[in-house]
Amino acid sequence: FCPMAAPGKVAAFRLPPLPTIGEIIKLFRLKALKQLSQNFLLDLRLTDKIVKQAGELKNAHVCEVGPGPGGITRSILSAGVEQLLLIEKDARFIPGLQMLSEAAPGKVRIVHGDILTYKMEKAFPKHLKKNWEDEPPDIHIIGNLPFSVSTPLIIKWLENVSKRDGPFTCGRTQMTLTFQKEVGERLTANPGSNQRSRLSIMAQHLCTVENCFIIPGQAFVPKPEVDVAVVHFTPLVQPKIQQPFELVEKVVRSVFQFRRKYCFRGIETLFPENGRLKRTEQLMMTANVDPTLRPFQLSMSQFRNLCNAYRKMCDEDPSLFVFNYREELRQKKTGSLLGSTGQPEQTEEENRL
Repeated sequence: FCPMAAPGKVAAFRLPPLPTIGEIIKLFRLKALKQLSQNFLLDLRLTDKIVKQAGELKNAHVCEVGPGPGGITRSILSAGVEQLLLIEKDARFIPGLQMLSEAAPGKVRIVHGDILTYKMEKAFPKHLKKNWEDEPPDIHIIGNLPFSVSTPLIIKWLENVSKRDGPFTCGRTQMTLTFQKEVGERLTANPGSNQRSRLSIMAQHLCTVENCFIIPGQAFVPKPEVDVAVVHFTPLVQPKIQQPFELVEKVVRSVFQFRRKYCFRGIETLFPENGRLKRTEQLMMTANVDPTLRPFQLSMSQFRNLCNAYRKMCDEDPSLFVFNYREELRQKKTGSLLGSTGQPEQTEEENRL
């Protein structure tokens, strides 16, 4: 007997009784692999709390990255989503996820693949697409990310935000992801904070970034050495720095190359040795940035001025953008260390580079 929902109300979706996550781990003999930086979250109260940070998920389309044994997956399904796409690299977890899929008929699609190479453009139905200026689409990305993947993945997705492709072809898709606590602090750090970094600028110039809450390390199995931050991202309608992603990243990376020194020291690395000082002074003056500020003291508007001024210089001299400081340094060292045999000697600094 299936009781009918009251008029005007949709019956809430409920998963049937299932083995606990701990029982799933024992049943399929799952063990977290240290080399994949895997940590399982077994407490469903915490997985519910993570999913709640994503916002209203009723009838939404969700992509979960690295579901593992399926703790967060259960919380997402219990939120009443329309469709759930699971992308899992580790084949050991697929049977347990298939059990969840059978418990929620027609709602779950499982992809055995690597999120770093998966074509997210095809992940969601086209009818969900919204204009970039509109409210975010009914699409969410959620994931308890392995630490080894989290930073390269968010940089990749920030580039997708900038170019409005990948997971963002349908509009300003929201993301709720886990990071090491320190990385979460970098993502949200304000000017003057010791945690202010390249990641802070790249994330905040493209998204509203919110550090939602901290999960203590002991909540995970096995217990990691650090606590974990849950971070929510909503892409901005207009980026704070309106320049190509590659240009912004190059300027920001150069500035933070010497984070403890004055910012002009990092700016110098944007230019070839011939004319380096003059061009650095020109850039700092055009951008109206005090060269004696430390990189972590610079505001977003100062980074915007630096990027705009650098873009103007690159337009006047296109060879500037392809200049690579480290390559120049390597060639200079190699040239100066050619021995009598004509063979270059390897140096400790070159090895570091």
